[in-house]
Amino acid sequence: MRGMTSPARALWDAPAASPPPPRRVWRDWVLVAVLPPLIVLEATLRADVAWRWLWAVVLVALVPTLLWRRIRPFTMLAISFGVGWAAGLATGGDPQLIATAYFLILVYAVMRWGSGRAMLGGAALVLVGTLVSLPLGEATPADVIGGIAVVATTMTLGIAFRQRAAARARELDRVRLLEREQFARDLHDTVAHHVSAIAIQAQAGSAVAASDPAAAIDALRVIEGEASRTLDEMRSMVGVLRRADAAELAPTPGIADVRRLARVGAGAPGAGGVLGSGSAAASPDQDRGPEPVAGDPSIDVRIDGDPDAVPPAVGAAVFRIVQEAVTNARRHARDASRIEVRVRVDADGVRVDVRDDGAAAASVAPGFGLTGMAERAAVLGGTCTAGPAPDGRGWAVGAVLPRSGWSA
Repeated sequence: MRGMTSPARALWDAPAASPPPPRRVWRDWVLVAVLPPLIVLEATLRADVAWRWLWAVVLVALVPTLLWRRIRPFTMLAISFGVGWAAGLATGGDPQLIATAYFLILVYAVMRWGSGRAMLGGAALVLVGTLVSLPLGEATPADVIGGIAVVATTMTLGIAFRQRAAARARELDRVRLLEREQFARDLHDTVAHHVSAIAIQAQAGSAVAASDPAAAIDALRVIEGEASRTLDEMRSMVGVLRRADAAELAPTPGIADVRRLARVGAGAPGAGGVLGSGSAAASPDQDRGPEPVAGDPSIDVRIDGDPDAVPPAVGAAVFRIVQEAVTNARRHARDASRIEVRVRVDADGVRVDVRDDGAAAASVAPGFGLTGMAERAAVLGGTCTAGPAPDGRGWAVGAVLPRSGWSA
């Protein structure tokens, strides 16, 4: 095949249709059961057809090839055409029975399910069969043109349905990939957040265990709570994977849930309170998370504007961006005592700012967290940046989700 051009070689090397066909379905058995009586009935009624009973026997004997037309399309077509040509040469003419039209199902199957070689071989068989049948019959030019048109239409339909199925399979693969990326981001943003808290509390508990056993016990309680939440979120994610409708039933975090990330740093009572719209303090019943032990920075949350005016998808993205930024600050910020979270909702969209007061880092290698935040913002037509704070103290994360990127 060295002389082939690129398109011809690509077709020659093309694999069988994907997704693979079903081996047999109930329609195949119905077809095989219905065709033989129809062939016998036509042979009985059409006494003017020469050799009609021979052709009837041949056509009935070839009906079972339909059962293997999907898994062996070229082989079944070759058997049918070969036997048909042999019968035509023996009788000196073409079959005049209309039931012969079921051969078109085999032609369609080759184009729909066969490999590239099968498609090219099937087209060659049809062409040779047409040329061989011309001197045997008494067909007029109009009959020949009409027959070629019918066969060409059948082939075109097979190719069209093949391409449509392939396009749908590619779209499903793309959706699955997007779902996997979404799940990876959620897994990183939620589970990593709690695991990071567990690691921080374990380090703090180890540091104060000898001098302050009570603080170490508090750290163990925090670890227990974070571990329980991690297990709950893992079970929720597994449920989403197992049930198609679980995603619709599972609660989606929003901007209002950002308040749950607030906490008071140990040794700084009263710091890091939760602020709602404007400067109003959150209620004491607000879920503020576990009380940290020594070394854990305060997390101060302030939300300006109306969080309920933001679509759920945008609210979820804001929550995950803030959650990841806070996790990174708690994990990596050196000597940080305070993390500030500011979320502003206005007519232009949503603005998120998260910064800490730790020692500024010159640079940081982009990991899954920073990449996930940028991807979430980009999906909604926004941007997300991370780097040293402008004043040189601490690390700052800023995300802008313009309303034009997610509103109709």
